[in-house]
Amino acid sequence: MNETKPKAWVGDQVYDGDAGKEGIVSDVKSDGTYVLREVYGMLPTWTAPGDEKLEVTVSREERLRRRREES
Repeated sequence: MNETKPKAWVGDQVYDGDAGKEGIVSDVKSDGTYVLREVYGMLPTWTAPGDEKLEVTVSREERLRRRREES
């Protein structure tokens, strides 16, 4: 069975293999560049040229569910 990894998208928490750290996808540019930010802050941001090295660690839906449960 061939498992495909979920494609990273805005709001997902991902591990960036090139940067060696986790971040939140905050934007995807028209050229396919992903803009990421720190998990616990808005700055600094960095970019990834595509999603090939991005691994979704917590989906946007899961992050929102956890936030609702905490409040």
